[in-house]
Amino acid sequence: MIHVRYFNLGRPKEVEMVKTEDALGLTITDNGAGYAFIKRIKEGSVVDEIPHIQVGDHIEKLNGENMVGKRHFEVAKMLKEIPKGSTFTIRLVEPMKSGFNSIAPKSGPKGSKKVGYGTGKETLRFKANGKAAIEEQDDEMDAGVEKINVILENFMGINDTDLATQIWEKAEGKTNSMDFAEAIDNSDLEEFGFSDDLIIELWGAITDARAGRLKH
Repeated sequence: MIHVRYFNLGRPKEVEMVKTEDALGLTITDNGAGYAFIKRIKEGSVVDEIPHIQVGDHIEKLNGENMVGKRHFEVAKMLKEIPKGSTFTIRLVEPMKSGFNSIAPKSGPKGSKKVGYGTGKETLRFKANGKAAIEEQDDEMDAGVEKINVILENFMGINDTDLATQIWEKAEGKTNSMDFAEAIDNSDLEEFGFSDDLIIELWGAITDARAGRLKH
């Protein structure tokens, strides 16, 4: 059973739900300023069935604990650690159009659910100017991110789709593994201390995905 309470004209919202599956189907990102957001919602997942939770929502609290100031992987870890079958409460803040680059979709037909959100074809991206926009997701990227996640799990025991997505994005515009490694080292991913062998494996997955050799 899902309980929803709205606050302040429906912008902040609190959702009480049961974790019926190990994975909720959320991908979390952050804007580097202490605010974690829902980046993607996997089609057919637990969260996909809840129309009150949408791409772009800021995760403010989890079971009453303040999430402001935490990195995306900290919030994702806390969500993953919620025991299956337990009830938890997540407080979200729906983005205001004026302050969030109008990422909310135009009104769809009456009664439609999520207006395209949750299809797995949109992703929330933060731009260099701090604004955000929802962009189309492509199969090439999906396959690459999935493979990167498998490699991370094999090498480091980490299964984090958002981390895998960040790695994919660091490879954008790069044509060799050295430039890719430099991009990793010059980002906040540097703290993970990826080995040379891991970088080579990741670059191999990226080039395979770009060439269409991976199937999602």
